[in-house]
Amino acid sequence: MNHIVPHHGTHALLLHKRIEEKIALLKAMEKDLPPVIIVHDLRTTSVIYMSQRGLDILGITMKELIGMGPDYHGRFFNSEDAKDYVPKIMGLLERNNDDEVISIFQQVKTVRQNDWEWYLSCVKILMHDDNGIPLLTITSATPIDAQHHIASKAQRLVEENNFLRHNNALFNSLTRREKEVLGLMASGMSAVQIAKKLHIAELTAATHRRNIKNKINAGNNYDITRFAQAFDLI
Repeated sequence: MNHIVPHHGTHALLLHKRIEEKIALLKAMEKDLPPVIIVHDLRTTSVIYMSQRGLDILGITMKELIGMGPDYHGRFFNSEDAKDYVPKIMGLLERNNDDEVISIFQQVKTVRQNDWEWYLSCVKILMHDDNGIPLLTITSATPIDAQHHIASKAQRLVEENNFLRHNNALFNSLTRREKEVLGLMASGMSAVQIAKKLHIAELTAATHRRNIKNKINAGNNYDITRFAQAFDLI
């Protein structure tokens, strides 16, 4: 009796073959591509392919990388950055547009040094399953020269985003008037000047100043200015 492969088994084999063909095409040209190329399987959020250039940078083999599964991200990437770029990637998958490419900054810990190195990565959908659901993503990652001004800007951007995220609840605890007063405080105005500007009593202005400092845990003028700048009050 001939062995009949179940339909779902045949479907899985065909899907696996399509994935292998995609990977084979990338492997054939990886030496000619300047960026590191990474392919993620969205079903497991794991890396199933990385060009040899990337493996050398991380100091790891493809077998070891695959064996890590999703833990790969925590080992080599700064988790603080993920709070910024993961929503962008999720948006890409939800929109499910083959032509869309998103760019993200990532800090990577490489074998060359035990410190973070900045990379600019571009991500797009590489392949769908038979139902049109994104199955694979492809990422190209290019290192940013540590001396380049873009690296310092990327660092500042991450720090600003982290500050906003950590202090968003404090900002939302301020009333509309307190936000207005905070902006004037950051501009260097005293209670007397604020009272005159807002047409309120000096005692009221002083009370606002005290309450604001307590709410945002501001110990000095620098804390006040940084908070106001972060939330575009000045």
